[in-house]
Amino acid sequence: MSELKPTINQLIVALFVGLFPLLGLNAEKPNVLFIAIDDLNDYVGCMEGAVSAPTPYIDRLASEGTLFMNAHCQAPICGPSRASIMTGLLPSSNGIYLHINDNDIKQGNDAVAQTTFMPDYFEQHGYKTMAVGKIYHNGDRAETFDEYGGMFEGHGPRPKERINYDPSKLPHKRGGTSTDWGVYPEHDHLMPDYKCAEWAVEKLGEKHDKPFFLGVGFLRPHVPWYVPQVWFDKINMHQYEMPPYLPNDLDDVPEMGKAVADVPQMPTTEELLFADEWKDLLHAYLASTAFLDAQIGKVLDALKESEYAQNTIVVLWSDHGYHIGEKSRIAKMSLWERDSRVVLIIKEPGGKSNQKSPAPVQLLDMYPTLLELCGLPEYPLAEGNSLLPLLKNPKAPWEHPALVFYGKGNIAVRDERYRLIQYEDGSQEFYDLWEDPNEWVNLAKHKEHQQRIKLLQKAIPGEWAPQHKETLYYGVNAYFSERTQQFR
Repeated sequence: MSELKPTINQLIVALFVGLFPLLGLNAEKPNVLFIAIDDLNDYVGCMEGAVSAPTPYIDRLASEGTLFMNAHCQAPICGPSRASIMTGLLPSSNGIYLHINDNDIKQGNDAVAQTTFMPDYFEQHGYKTMAVGKIYHNGDRAETFDEYGGMFEGHGPRPKERINYDPSKLPHKRGGTSTDWGVYPEHDHLMPDYKCAEWAVEKLGEKHDKPFFLGVGFLRPHVPWYVPQVWFDKINMHQYEMPPYLPNDLDDVPEMGKAVADVPQMPTTEELLFADEWKDLLHAYLASTAFLDAQIGKVLDALKESEYAQNTIVVLWSDHGYHIGEKSRIAKMSLWERDSRVVLIIKEPGGKSNQKSPAPVQLLDMYPTLLELCGLPEYPLAEGNSLLPLLKNPKAPWEHPALVFYGKGNIAVRDERYRLIQYEDGSQEFYDLWEDPNEWVNLAKHKEHQQRIKLLQKAIPGEWAPQHKETLYYGVNAYFSERTQQFR
């Protein structure tokens, strides 16, 4: 054996995760269980959001590892959020600000063409990669996993007729959406997430001759919010207050902000109140979240019972948040807190438990973090930051604000306390989230906050990549329609 000369970082990582043999002493590298969730906001028990769904399994995982209370996506919509995670680049670098097909991600600029997808990087360093469900926006159309179990029925199953909401039958609505809610189907085993969990449980019960990276992508609570009756029964709506809502909330929001966040195909809170359906919609979202949590529980329990329990890193994340009535929106796709705040939990073998970090971290940080925890070489193109210092000390100094993009030129910058939103035309919103967690008072023009605004502006990229040439745009938002018509 040649002489080993480990770096200080390698020694720290090896000792920290109980894997000293990673330095060359013939021991296995840790496995990775990578759990992705679609459209889950902070209505999770451990996140202490305005509403708390019953999520005992996610809460249990949080108690066993580190929960990042101030984690944010790079884009408040599935495609660009996941493309950023898997390439390791900010949207301002890869040019992916809106949806894109997985197999087109690298067909953009030189920066994204040179990236290595996260599963490929693990494969290059001796890992077997497996996945099921929604990891990228299209599952794994990019074909980056050694073994992929599929997405089953996608976001279904669906009844022959919609149950509560159909914008095509409402003359004042423009555009289509899968948004609907209600009891359907009859049994859990008809749900795609049930099948994803079963597939993952099976893989955890198999013998693997290499360390593995296992991605499990759950679809709920993405619309339509259909789950069997048993999950509705688990939610006692008499115990819940409705999400915080202020009728004149948008009065101090700049016109550009309203244009960017416009979702004319979706129901508004005012419409739901008039129809007396807001509580039913919330009920369906909470029921969908409870169903999701149970499927996650199956996978986590299977890991605990497997031979890999003591040597597997678990990371659980949601791709973005979702408004359920706040700011009169039933939607994602905005630069406000509810749409960018995500669930992010990391549990390491031998790591510290029951930790909560207030640091403003990003989903982009998962790539370098997992590589460091697994003792793999640094990915040179990564624009995120390893979270290892926060895993050691959740209140360690953290000088990196979280950046959220929605369309070229529109960005939110989040530090531990404040949120700056700056739009393409230079207009701004600025919120003190400690004093105003619902973002009801825009402080952007207040003199006493100008110094803080200038400080946060320093984090805004000086250069933005052109919008990816293969951009897809499904919506009817006038702002984005105008800026994506060249791609149609």
